[in-house]
Amino acid sequence: MKTLFVPDHADLTVSRIMRRVIYALVPAMVVSLNQFGWGLLWNLLIASATAVAAEAVVLKIRNRSVLMNLLDFSAVVTAVLLAFALPPYAPWWLVCLASLIAIVVAKQIYGGLGQNPFNPAMVAYAMMLVSFPLQMSRWPKPLVLQPLKLNLTQTYHYVFNISATLPLDAISTASPLETWRVQRGIATDLSALFHQPLFGHLGYAGGEWVAIAIALGGLWLLWQRIITWHIPFSTLLAVIISASLFYWFDPAKQFMPLSHLVLGATMLGAFFIATDPVTAPASPRAQLIYGASIGTLIVLIRVWGGFPDGVAFSVLIMNMFSPLLDKLLKPRVFGTGKARV
Repeated sequence: MKTLFVPDHADLTVSRIMRRVIYALVPAMVVSLNQFGWGLLWNLLIASATAVAAEAVVLKIRNRSVLMNLLDFSAVVTAVLLAFALPPYAPWWLVCLASLIAIVVAKQIYGGLGQNPFNPAMVAYAMMLVSFPLQMSRWPKPLVLQPLKLNLTQTYHYVFNISATLPLDAISTASPLETWRVQRGIATDLSALFHQPLFGHLGYAGGEWVAIAIALGGLWLLWQRIITWHIPFSTLLAVIISASLFYWFDPAKQFMPLSHLVLGATMLGAFFIATDPVTAPASPRAQLIYGASIGTLIVLIRVWGGFPDGVAFSVLIMNMFSPLLDKLLKPRVFGTGKARV
């Protein structure tokens, strides 16, 4: 069993750590709602309600304290990460199903918080991506490009499929990474595609601001010493280096290296997902290798893989190697040649 990492703050409990992770994502929530409309809000509400209800039911079946475990807020954090990872305006049943898989299959079936070998949110996201690729590839256009702007009630009708009169293409389109994946197989020069308004200056109009807000939240977690710098730094550096190599060999078919930082879930993965203390290594050296491997795999899957984004699969692959990295790179006790036990 891996011990949950707690920073050097005597007053920090698991509940307080989880709440601060949620607080760190509030700026990104606000920016996303401002740039893309109310879709994320319904994702958050549906995912949170489903995750908390599922956790409560399983805890009751296992004869565990329901209230005490729910108050650690780990189920809510999983739901919030899923809400960001899933497309806004995703159908309600997809968000519910993903939340159920994350809590029941990827977390509680292993024994609950601290026992799961894989990140629950990424297990659910990967299963949704494999099972429902069409629904997972449709992302909202920025509000400035939407001819039809839905208010909160209209968004509710859209998400719950109450009204069939709302045209899908008016508010959503294929994500930049999905468009790139499809087009690079049939076009010889994609440089013009990368400079369309939908893709913004770096990668995705509106999405750039969300990525920046996520990064600022991650930096706040660093300042609060909830996470350490090793995994975010090595992940983002590996993304830039790997993307630079591909761009150097074939600039006509590749995004600019910095674009990869704001495309997809790169920032979310680096600061909030890969740093999960349960599934990530504990030692600093292992964390550097872990993060660098995730960053490299993200770019490799985006360029060569059959899926538009590689964050979930990269994290899950490296989750498997986390115990091995900790075992091989366990810190040495000062003055001895033996590893600390």
